[in-house]
Amino acid sequence: MKRTLGTCYYPEHWPREIWEEDAARMAALGLTWVRIGEFAWSRIEPAPGDFRWDWLDQAIDVLGAAGLKVVLGTPTATPPRWVCDKHPDMFAVDAQGRPRGFGSRRHYCFSHQGYLTECRRIVTEIAERYGPNPNVAAWQTDNEYGCHDTILSYSNAARQAFRGWLRARYPGQGNDGDIDALNAAWGNVFWSMEYDDFDQIDLPNLTVTEPNPAHVLAFRRFSSDQVVAFNRAQVDIIRAQSDAPISHNYMGRITDFDHFAVGADLEIATWDSYPLGFLEDRVGASPEDQRHFARQGDPDFQAFHHDLYRAVGKGRWWVMEQQPGPVNWAPHNPAPLPGMVRLWTWEAFAHGAEAVCYFRWRQAPFAQEQLHAGLLRPDSVIAPGYVEAEQVAAELADAPNFSPAQAPVALIFDYDAAWSWDVQPQGQGLDYFGLVFDLYRAFRRAGVTLDILLPTQRDFSGYRIVAAPGIMVMPDDLKLALSNSGAEVLIGPRSAARDADFTIPVPLPPAWPGLDVTVARLETLRADMPIPVEGGGHVKNWLEHLEGEAEIVFEMVHGLPIVLRAGTVTYCGGWGDNAFFDRLVKDLTTRADIDTIALPHGVRLRDTGSERFWFNHNPYDVEIAGKILGPAGVIRQARP
Repeated sequence: MKRTLGTCYYPEHWPREIWEEDAARMAALGLTWVRIGEFAWSRIEPAPGDFRWDWLDQAIDVLGAAGLKVVLGTPTATPPRWVCDKHPDMFAVDAQGRPRGFGSRRHYCFSHQGYLTECRRIVTEIAERYGPNPNVAAWQTDNEYGCHDTILSYSNAARQAFRGWLRARYPGQGNDGDIDALNAAWGNVFWSMEYDDFDQIDLPNLTVTEPNPAHVLAFRRFSSDQVVAFNRAQVDIIRAQSDAPISHNYMGRITDFDHFAVGADLEIATWDSYPLGFLEDRVGASPEDQRHFARQGDPDFQAFHHDLYRAVGKGRWWVMEQQPGPVNWAPHNPAPLPGMVRLWTWEAFAHGAEAVCYFRWRQAPFAQEQLHAGLLRPDSVIAPGYVEAEQVAAELADAPNFSPAQAPVALIFDYDAAWSWDVQPQGQGLDYFGLVFDLYRAFRRAGVTLDILLPTQRDFSGYRIVAAPGIMVMPDDLKLALSNSGAEVLIGPRSAARDADFTIPVPLPPAWPGLDVTVARLETLRADMPIPVEGGGHVKNWLEHLEGEAEIVFEMVHGLPIVLRAGTVTYCGGWGDNAFFDRLVKDLTTRADIDTIALPHGVRLRDTGSERFWFNHNPYDVEIAGKILGPAGVIRQARP
C-alpha cells in the first residue's frame, strides 16, 4: 500500500486569484489529497433552491489541474441560518431541556425528519453534480459526529422517534409493541415505573434522581442507531452517483455512538488527530505526564485510535486532520516540539494509514479558529508544520510501501460497553474507555503490537492473546468463541456483568464455561486508597470480591484473590495501576510465548509486515536499538 499526504482547504475563505498558487504549492509540497466543502452549505445554497456552483466547480478544476485529488465533504454539519429558520425545532436539545442555537456548528438533532429531508436534498444535488467528476476521488459524510456533545438530543423529535424504536425492540401484535415485555425487561415494577403505553415513555432526563439504567441504556442505543441511519441516508445517495470511496472523520475518545456500525456502510474510516489538544482533556494523564508530554502528546493515545479506526475501516483508514501546530480549543495550546509533526505522521503510517492530511492549509485570520495553526500562516508564509510535512514527503519517496501484518495480541473494543459503564459507573470518573486504554498502554510499554477487534468478531485465528475487559454484555457465542480460540484470553473486571436489558444475570457473572469464578460482590475505591497486591502493584478504582476454585494467579496483600485462571482463560477482578497491569501483561505474554521489550519511558515501537518503527516521545535523547534516538525521533528499520 502506498502512503500519501494531504491537507484540508477552504477555497471559499480565500480570494479566487490565489487558488492556482495554493494548488501549485500543495503539489510541490508532495501532497496528494485535498479535502474541501464540508462547511460550505451557505456558499453552495445561500437561499432555498438558489445554488451557486461556479466557485466550487472552479475550485475542483483548479485542484485537479494541479494533479491533486479531491475529498468532497457533504456540508450537513453546518446548516445555514435559512435552514434553521425553515425548521425552528431542528436544534438538538441538551439534557437540561435547553435547545442549542445557531452561530457555530453541529446544531441539528439527528431525529428531526425535516432536517433529514434537507440533508438528503443538498447531498443529492452535490452527488449528482460531482459524482461523475474524475477529480473527486473520495467523499466525506458530514463532519465529526459526536463533537461538542451532540449525539444525545432530548428534543420532541427524539422523543417520538425513541418511542417508535422501542415498539420495534419490544414487538407485539401489529405495530403497537408489547409494553408488558418492556416493563418486565426494564424492571419497571421498581418505584412504580410501569407504563400502560409506549406513548407514556419520555426521554431519560429531568428526573428527580437517576432514571432507570435500562431506560438510559436503551436511549443510548437508540441515539447511536439514529446516527447510523442519518449517515446511511447520505451514503446511499452518494453511492448511487459515484464509485469513489466514502469516509467519515471520527474523533478521539468519543464513544457516544457505535463507530463500527457507521463504518459498516463506508469504505474508509478517518479520524482527526490532535495530540496536544487531547492531552489534558481526554487522555487522563497524570499532572506529571501532562507536563512531560506537553509538546509531544501522550505516547499511546494516538496509537490507540489508529488501531481502533483501522478496525472501524475494515483495514482502510486515514488521518483526515493532523495537528500541524498549536490549536485553539484545548485548556492550554503549546506549539509542538520540533519534529513531532513528522513523528505523528510516521506513527500513523506505521499503524497502517493510507493517508495523513494536515489541518489546515492556511491559518484562518477570522472567526472561531483564527488561532488554530495551519501549514501556512495567514500571510501565506510557511509555518513550522509545513517544513516537517515537506520532510515526510521526501522520506516517503524512498520508503517501501506499507506491508500489513496481523499482530500477536488483540483487544476487543465495544461501544455498547462504553454506554453501559456511562449509565452505571459506580464510581467517580470510572469509564470503559479508561479501563481498556490502561490495559492497551501496558502492552505498548512492553513493546507489543496490538490489533483492535469488533465485539462481533468470532474468529480469533492467529492471535496468541485476546483481551476483552469490561464488556458488560457478552453473548454466549462470544464466550464460547474466546474459550475455543486457542489464545490466552483475558476478561474482567465487569465482563458479562449484565444481560441485554441491564439486569444482573443469575448465575452471577461472569458465568464463563469452564471457569469456576463468581463475582460475589464489588466495590469502588477512592483515588487515594489503592490496595497493594502481593508481588507488586495496586488495585485502584474497581475491586471485585471473587469466589471459586480457579487457580489464583495474583492476590491482594490481605489474601483476597484478584486474578484467577482456568486453562487459557484469565479473569481479572480489579482495575490495576501501571505496575499491576505490567505484571499481568508479562504473565500473559510469557504464557503466549510473545517477546517483550522493556522500553524506556516515552519510547514506543510498532511492527508492520516488513518494518519496525521506534518512536521517541521524549524531549531528550534516548538510546534504543543500538542508536541514539533524539527528541521526537523516529527510526525505521527492517523488521527483525
